[in-house]
Amino acid sequence: MSEKKHSLLTGGVVLITLGVLIFLSKTGSYPFGQTWPVLLIAIGICTIIQKFRDLGGWFVALAGIIFLINESYGFDLSKYSQYLLPAILILLGIFVILKRKR
Repeated sequence: MSEKKHSLLTGGVVLITLGVLIFLSKTGSYPFGQTWPVLLIAIGICTIIQKFRDLGGWFVALAGIIFLINESYGFDLSKYSQYLLPAILILLGIFVILKRKR
């Protein structure tokens, strides 16, 4: 897929997602403050679809999922934040090592 088609896909999905989220907010179903992480998830998924091995797409989608869980279920990230950075660094290190072997 060309770069222009990638941008069009991502832009279109973001606009559709934003429209749906605003619609849900206006109907009172879900406040926009709780659903904004869905935009991050949509951007991440579009990036993954375009290039499966793109670490950035996985990171954005995972961040969106974490924020969505935090917004929807009141999951307190501050309890676990001290472990989050070391875990991310370990996972990135493993990814770099595995990619280097190929």
